Amino acid sequence: MAEHSVTVENTLQALLSDKKYSTIRDILITMNPADIAAVFSGVEPEKLPLLFRLLPKELAAESFVEMESEEQEALIKGISDSELRQVMDELYVDDAVDIVEEMPANVVQRILAQSDPQMRKEINEILQYPENSAGSVMTTEYVKLSPNMTVGDAILRIRRTGVDKETIYTCYVLENRILVGTVSVKSLLLAPSDLQTIDSIMESNIITVTTHTDQEEVAQTMSKYNLLAIPVVDGDNRMVGIVTFDDAMDVMEDEVTEDMEIMAGMTPSDKTYLRSTPFDLFKHRIPWLSLLMISATFTGLIISNFEEKLAALVCLTAFIPMLMDTGGNSGSQSSVTVIRALSLNELEFVDLPKVLWKEIRTALMCGAVLAVLCFGKVMLIDNLVLGTEGVTATVALVIALTMAVTVMCAKIVGCTLPMLAKKLGFDPAVMASPFITTIVDALSLLVYFGIATALLPQLH
Repeated sequence: MAEHSVTVENTLQALLSDKKYSTIRDILITMNPADIAAVFSGVEPEKLPLLFRLLPKELAAESFVEMESEEQEALIKGISDSELRQVMDELYVDDAVDIVEEMPANVVQRILAQSDPQMRKEINEILQYPENSAGSVMTTEYVKLSPNMTVGDAILRIRRTGVDKETIYTCYVLENRILVGTVSVKSLLLAPSDLQTIDSIMESNIITVTTHTDQEEVAQTMSKYNLLAIPVVDGDNRMVGIVTFDDAMDVMEDEVTEDMEIMAGMTPSDKTYLRSTPFDLFKHRIPWLSLLMISATFTGLIISNFEEKLAALVCLTAFIPMLMDTGGNSGSQSSVTVIRALSLNELEFVDLPKVLWKEIRTALMCGAVLAVLCFGKVMLIDNLVLGTEGVTATVALVIALTMAVTVMCAKIVGCTLPMLAKKLGFDPAVMASPFITTIVDALSLLVYFGIATALLPQLH
């Protein structure tokens, strides 16, 4: 797809140079709005308005929604007020809100000035809801029906008003603004009679969310119940909007990206990688790098306290990286598994004993296998092949036992910390690889030197 966009972009650039605008229009109107936006991302900002004006009104608005905020801002600055008004007239409210949230204040003022009063009112209402809540991602454009309406009247209502609604596949039955049921277009079309009333065919068992429900929970609810849209109600159960599946997909993508960045030891960013400057990347990475660097001081202190023992048997130093890395990897496996289960609501804090028992049994099996492999590796490679001075069967036993205990500790830490973090109200992803690895590194060193001191007479 990227190669296709580059090819189309080069073609458009050549056609622009030759001023073959009708040909450009013929190409653009055959493309999907998302593909048009991808092509526009590679076009020089000063040429964007010209290309945009070649699009039909509806396609122009749909393409505008798919564009990155930087291109949207450049385009808004390059088109007239009347052209901007036409775009705003074609936008759904939730898309308009997304655009307003990304724009600088001077551009927002111009957007609102070119929006009709009703659109402006709805945008301001949605902006009042907390960030990342259902209210902040919903749209207020949906099909409303009344329970005593006939099927024929309902179909006529959809024909008259559906063109301005984001979705018409599910209609919402309201009585004094209270949501009492839902009915699908399929049910309306397949109803035995056009005179049948809506309350006789509507579904009254309704899945809803409130305006303050977290957007990630909204997306998970829609996934769980296979919903194309979910109604949003206020504290008095009055319906105020819907969240559609495309917005839910965007939410899930954003949440997954955020979790990945946190788990990798970075603060989340709203920009894509190619649009981030080196300074942007620096700002998002340096806080965690600084924290982890300082926290690694503990491992340095532990090694410093055992300098004399290491000097007595220098070969022990060579196995520290292997033990620390294996411990960190073991902890990361558990933490990632648990964090994923927490994000999908498969686990609660009350499940901690079950999780611990499961991870302990897993650790016993992993630790036993790794300990045997480690003992064999030390005796075969370090002792026989490399002939490392001081490596004996007892040293190999110390390393093997340390490996087993380290894996056990790492698994317990890896599964416990994310669940504790969520219980305390933090994002479980914070307790992912970098953080857990630092903790496990310190534990592995304490275990290593403890076992070595107990079993090796040279260290007494």
